[in-house]
Amino acid sequence: MAKLITGGMGFIGVYLAHALLKKGEEVVLFDVVTKSPLIHNIKDKVKIVQGDLASWAEVMEVVGRNKVDGIYHTGALLSASAEEKPITAYNVNAGGTFNILEAARLFNVKRVIFTSTIASYGLGLHTVDEDTIQMPISMYGVTKVFSERLGEYYNRKFGIDFRAVRLPSIIGPGRGAGGASAYSTLMISEPALKRPYAVTVEEDVIMPLLYIKDCVDCLIGLYEADNAKLKRRVYAIAGFSPTAKEIYDEIKRILPNADIKFKPDRELTEIVRSWPKYLRETKAAEEWGWKTKHFLKETVGDFIKEIQTHPEIYR
Repeated sequence: MAKLITGGMGFIGVYLAHALLKKGEEVVLFDVVTKSPLIHNIKDKVKIVQGDLASWAEVMEVVGRNKVDGIYHTGALLSASAEEKPITAYNVNAGGTFNILEAARLFNVKRVIFTSTIASYGLGLHTVDEDTIQMPISMYGVTKVFSERLGEYYNRKFGIDFRAVRLPSIIGPGRGAGGASAYSTLMISEPALKRPYAVTVEEDVIMPLLYIKDCVDCLIGLYEADNAKLKRRVYAIAGFSPTAKEIYDEIKRILPNADIKFKPDRELTEIVRSWPKYLRETKAAEEWGWKTKHFLKETVGDFIKEIQTHPEIYR
């Protein structure tokens, strides 16, 4: 039996594939693209299937033909692209989740893990958790809220074991540029590659972050959690919430010659300021033992080490 990762060639998808392979799992990656620099050393160990989440037939085929018993649904059109192409985002994000849940129902898939987001909340919130009312202002956030509710419906109506996490911004080697939150990754990766970087937000901006290694552990941990202990279908994951200046200071402690300057973009700064600053993960801790492990110091240190060990991958 195989584990299917939608968005399998993406940042989270490839890291998750590495971890599942180490656990002895058979892994199928489903994505609209078939290449990623991060997959260089496992491409012969996974099955890569090119396909579109918005296509009911393609989703049914990949699940049915590969004897899938578990799905990690990480695929989606991300925030900036979703705003540029809202109809496509609806079809891929909302329609794609419907297709995945239907495939799970029709082919008796054991479990579906879904990645939701801090972008599902509204403006002006300081601290959020599972019970905070969601009032998203972006198509990306709207489709994530829809997918959460649809998963809960499929759980009630058809008994699909749907589980989801609302994640902060995920950072780590290989994430790349794109989106208002990218500064948190690039201000670490660029100096680690001995390149200058101009931070696009103001020094006091706070943003919740989760290191990619914690993200992967979180997804697998929720998949493996005892269903009898779970009291809900969706969990908030906290990570840690540094200011941009705190990230800067930690980088400079490790790389004192790092060429990092603050050149804030007003629009990007305001976007990040509009997001919640902190998440609470109390319920995830109580119900399935989750705890963020990498905080600022651990994240920046491991991130730089990974980049410097394999600079050829991340250039």
